[in-house]
Amino acid sequence: MIDKRCGSAAEAVADIFDGATVLIGGFGEAGSPIELIHALIDQGATRLTVVNNNTGSGRVGLAALIERGRVARMICSYPRTANSTVFQDKYSKGEIELELVPQGTLAERIRAGGAGIPAFYTPTAVGTSLAQGKELRAFSGREYVLEFGLQADFALIKCARCDRYGNLVYNKTARNFSPIMATAAKTTIVQTAAYLEAGEMDPETIVTPGLYVDRIVTIADPLQESALVAAGAVYG
Repeated sequence: MIDKRCGSAAEAVADIFDGATVLIGGFGEAGSPIELIHALIDQGATRLTVVNNNTGSGRVGLAALIERGRVARMICSYPRTANSTVFQDKYSKGEIELELVPQGTLAERIRAGGAGIPAFYTPTAVGTSLAQGKELRAFSGREYVLEFGLQADFALIKCARCDRYGNLVYNKTARNFSPIMATAAKTTIVQTAAYLEAGEMDPETIVTPGLYVDRIVTIADPLQESALVAAGAVYG
């Protein structure tokens, strides 16, 4: 029978290759799969393109991945947030590329990629520098910019609980980008705080069905990014 469990975070991310595009869930700390990110740092993959809402905080999680020089390009909405200094330093030195995407457009690009929609038009960013070089088209007298769907080689996401089939339930707003990221990646890797046996989950509560999940690893007591940042922790 299907069993998508992995023995460790290291095992779960072992085949992420140099140059891969990786979707990473999280809205700041909420829903950030920090243990999977740390395992990816240890694994050593480099020249990554990472898609996330922001660029991490302090010197742990995504910020630590960037600090170690593993990320060649960020696609995100908020490259500068509270306690984020690593990305700004790398960017000012020309050591990392940035594709800035409005948050709603970012979500829709991921959703479109997962749905097999190659591109769509949106009025967001028309008339700004973010629309430069992009195709424009008018509909009903209003101008729209063409944006392309986002797909990835891997997605790293976090959930509250799941079963061995990979059916996922999230903790409130910690779901954020994770459900659509799971649909837009060739391989979706999940860390869960709680594992339930098959049949123990109410099917009416499942947000992401196991069809979109490839590997799961149980992290019963996940790290809290804000606590690590407050303590001045450094990973790697």
